[in-house]
Amino acid sequence: MRIDRIDHFVITVADPAATARFYCDGLGMELVTFAGGRQALAFGQQKINIHVKGKELEPKAQTPLPGSSDFCLISSQPLEAWMTHLSRLGYPIELPPSPRTGATGPIRSIYLRDPDGNLVEISNY
Repeated sequence: MRIDRIDHFVITVADPAATARFYCDGLGMELVTFAGGRQALAFGQQKINIHVKGKELEPKAQTPLPGSSDFCLISSQPLEAWMTHLSRLGYPIELPPSPRTGATGPIRSIYLRDPDGNLVEISNY
């Protein structure tokens, strides 16, 4: 028995409109609505489901809180291009390109925070 890949994960947010602006305008994801008005941020073959604080879908994490996530997203675009793009939109980079270790080998990463304070790592292999 083994797990093959991530399909989706959930972030709990305070302001879904601010979240959508950050992930769609800033990171190029697509806001999708499904199952009775629920929302998610789609990219590639994955998605990030959005739960609004206090209105989470059951079952949910034991202690769902905005700003408690920390995750890495892989991009084929150079990190320097990301830095220019994000700067233009007013999203500050918290940590400039740094060597890290990804799931399948060495990566270079930049770090920034979404509107709830979640740590978002954008990386290149």
